[in-house]
Amino acid sequence: MPHTIDISDREFAQFQRFIHEAAGISLSAAKKALVSGRLAKRLQQCQLHSYGDYFSLLASGTAGAEVQAAIDLLTTNETYFFREPKHFDMLRQYVDQVHRRGQPLRVWSAASSSGEEAYSIAMVLADCLGDAPWEVIGSDISTRVLERARLGHYALERTTHIPPAYLKRFCLKGTGLQQGTLLIDRGLRQRVRFLQVNLNVPLPQLGTFDLIFLRNVMIYFDTSTKQQVVARVISLLKPAGRFVIGHAESLHGVSELVQPLTPSVYSRSAAMQR
Repeated sequence: MPHTIDISDREFAQFQRFIHEAAGISLSAAKKALVSGRLAKRLQQCQLHSYGDYFSLLASGTAGAEVQAAIDLLTTNETYFFREPKHFDMLRQYVDQVHRRGQPLRVWSAASSSGEEAYSIAMVLADCLGDAPWEVIGSDISTRVLERARLGHYALERTTHIPPAYLKRFCLKGTGLQQGTLLIDRGLRQRVRFLQVNLNVPLPQLGTFDLIFLRNVMIYFDTSTKQQVVARVISLLKPAGRFVIGHAESLHGVSELVQPLTPSVYSRSAAMQR
């Protein structure tokens, strides 16, 4: 079997529809090489000779595990610890000024990828609240990145933005065979739950949250998908809660359910409060 297989425009269009229906992600024509590159090994693994054959396998209804494998490969999962630091300053201020002490604080990292965002949130909460009741939920559509998140084991170069005091308090530096890696402390890992959640379909029973982070994922959605996803997610935000998106994203024309507080940070709108 040849090492490289070309993907036709027709086959690429099939995978554009596939990932839009599965995850709400809109792939532009510029992503054609990305799609063929990420799926090439799956064709070889399945002993198929074209991307059309692979799409037929996914559409057959008999290959659920392979469908998940394709979704894992086609969803973008770039992240790092304490990305967009002002959001974590906001989180500290919320805990100090808004959160009612004694009440359980719940935060949802709704596109948590391999866990760096969820653990960054957990470090701040552990610092601010200690043993008081709090919980972080991290969710993603990709089972592959969720497995990595649960391990809490990262290459050292991915941890450069963690504040030094947090590195010392919440992280274990690998030695010997684990040199060059870092493990999130067990006590912190136990305060974070990771779940598979597809934001493009009705949500499971997750409860309500004081803060919801949905950062750097809506850039891959079209307007209609953004509107549906934001409506679903905001329905789980508590009345005094905060909804956080990426600095490069906008809710203009997307939702009237929230109102801006600061750039990329929103509260529930007055209409929703009633």
